[in-house]
Amino acid sequence: MDQEHDTRPQEGSEPLLKKLLARDPSPEQEGPEETAERTGAQARKAATPGRELYMNVRFLAVLMAVLILIFTFVARIVVVSGPSMEDTLHGGDVVLVWTLGYIPRQNDVVVVTQKTFQEDSIIKRVIATEGQRVDIDYDTGTVYVDNEAVREDYIKERMRVPGYGEGINHVTVPEGCCFVMGDNRNESADSRYPDIGIIDERCVIGRSICVFFPLGHIRGL
Repeated sequence: MDQEHDTRPQEGSEPLLKKLLARDPSPEQEGPEETAERTGAQARKAATPGRELYMNVRFLAVLMAVLILIFTFVARIVVVSGPSMEDTLHGGDVVLVWTLGYIPRQNDVVVVTQKTFQEDSIIKRVIATEGQRVDIDYDTGTVYVDNEAVREDYIKERMRVPGYGEGINHVTVPEGCCFVMGDNRNESADSRYPDIGIIDERCVIGRSICVFFPLGHIRGL
């Protein structure tokens, strides 16, 4: 007796086949939209290294532009030269200087330019601002501002009479100017020295806000 063979697909096999075909269609089964999508994905994958390079270069360019703007209009970096601000600052210290909208205030450590002395900028401490009177008593090593002794815990050692004499002393600071001195008074050319003198505020670059290098000297000012 001939046996009948059941050629019908087993229950559940047809839906599984449809799912497999739907999940991974062969190129012959793809329509125009699927082919275009697959080609686009391959192109995007191939272009990824180039796009990453472009994005990195663009990021660096933007970062550089931002840094240039910051260090032109907002802040500057200054390297201390010489011993005139010891022990507050030492030669080789790298200082961040705030410049945007700065107005000199008493006791601030500032960076100034004074072409009558030298081309490079100098860093000193503001002792007095416009309208204040400065008197220096070398016998006691005391600085008076408006007849009051200034407490100067920051100076390196007791002040002596400079080699050029008392220099500019017993003076009222003119409008729009400031009187500056170094913390290492005996090794500082500052507003006492005639070639520097009283500083026009327009020559004040900005206020030193911190030392950030070398690592052992990091601190605020």
